[in-house]
Amino acid sequence: MDGENFEYVRAIMNQEGFHYCFANYSSFPEVKDEKFHELRKQYLKAANELEKYVNDKAQDYFMDISEEFDEEGF
Repeated sequence: MDGENFEYVRAIMNQEGFHYCFANYSSFPEVKDEKFHELRKQYLKAANELEKYVNDKAQDYFMDISEEFDEEGF
């Protein structure tokens, strides 16, 4: 019964945290709901893109700072 599966997913979300629930805990193959899996995959894709974007921007900042130190002879 899908209602039981969704109650299980909700309990895991509450216990483990939203992101960990979907990124690390399980892909929830027992849930036979296409919309759920579509949204889960979209969430993971967006989370990965955001993480990459932040890491890239932080790396750009680090490189800019490094270049400034090199130019100033530090």
